[in-house]
Amino acid sequence: MSRLIAGLIVFVGAAGYGVLATCVKIGYDKGFHVGEITGSQMFLGAVILWILALFKVRPWPKLAWKNTLLLMGVGTFTGLTGVFYYTSLASLPASIAIILLFQFTWIGVLYEWLFDRKKPTKETYFSLGLVLMGTILAANVIEGDFSAFNWFGLLMGLCSAFTYAGFIYASGKTSTNISPWLRSPLMITGSALAIFLIFPPTFFTSGVLGEGLWYLALIMAFFGAVLPTVCFTVGVPYIGSGLATIISSVELPVAVLMAWIVLSESVSPLQWAGVVMILAAIALGELKNLRMNQKKKKSLSSV
Repeated sequence: MSRLIAGLIVFVGAAGYGVLATCVKIGYDKGFHVGEITGSQMFLGAVILWILALFKVRPWPKLAWKNTLLLMGVGTFTGLTGVFYYTSLASLPASIAIILLFQFTWIGVLYEWLFDRKKPTKETYFSLGLVLMGTILAANVIEGDFSAFNWFGLLMGLCSAFTYAGFIYASGKTSTNISPWLRSPLMITGSALAIFLIFPPTFFTSGVLGEGLWYLALIMAFFGAVLPTVCFTVGVPYIGSGLATIISSVELPVAVLMAWIVLSESVSPLQWAGVVMILAAIALGELKNLRMNQKKKKSLSSV
C-alpha cells in the first residue's frame, strides 16, 4: 500500500471522531441523557470490535490476566473521556467543547514531564504557545459574552482533555506487543464497564433503544470505535505514528465544521483562525519528532 493511500485511510478514520459531537447534540435534542448515549455507544462498539477480532486475530493468543486487566484499565480513560466530553456538550456549543478536548496536546506534554522526567524542548514550548493562542481565538474569548458562560461545561471539557491525554499516555505503554485488533475491544470493554459503573445500563430495559437510541448508538459506535480502529490499524503501519498524529488532528476542523453545518452554530473567522493555529501547533510538534526519528535511523544505518 502506498503512503498516500494509507494517509487517506487514517484521515477518514480520524474524521469519524469529528462526527461524534454533533451526534451527541442530536441525542440530547431527542431527550436522551449522557449515560444512555455513552453507555449504548461503548457497548455496541465493544460488540462490533469483538466480532472483528474473532475474524482478524489468528491464532488467538493466550493472554495473561494481568495484560487483560491492564488494557481494560486503560480503556476506562476512554469511558471517562466520553462522560466528561459528552457532559460538556450538554451546556456548551460543540465547537467550543472540541476545543477544550484538544487541550490534551499540552496536557500530554505535562504527563511526560511529570511521569517520565522528559522536559519540554524550546520547540515544544513554542508549539504549546501556539495551542494556547489558538485556544483563546477558537473559544471566542476575545469577542465572547461571558455572562451566560457555563463554567461546569468548561470544567467537564477540561476534564475530558486530562483523561484523553491519560489514555494516549497509558495506551502507548501498555501491552503494545498485542495485536491492535485485540487491544481495541479489550480497551472498549473496559470503557463500557467504567461507564456502566457511573451510569447503570438502564437503557437495556427502559425502552429508549426503541425510541431511536439504538441507531444513534450504532452510528456513534461506527464513527467513534469501529471506523477509527480499522483505519488506524490498516494505515498507521505504513505512515508511522508521528504522521498519523498530525493527520488525526483533522478531528478538530471536522467537529467545528459539522457544528456549523448541521447544528447551525455560529463560528467566526477568528475562531477558524484559532482552529488553524492549533492544527499548526500539532503539526510543528510532530514534524520535529519525525525529523529526529529520521536522523536517528540515518545515524544507525551508517554505523
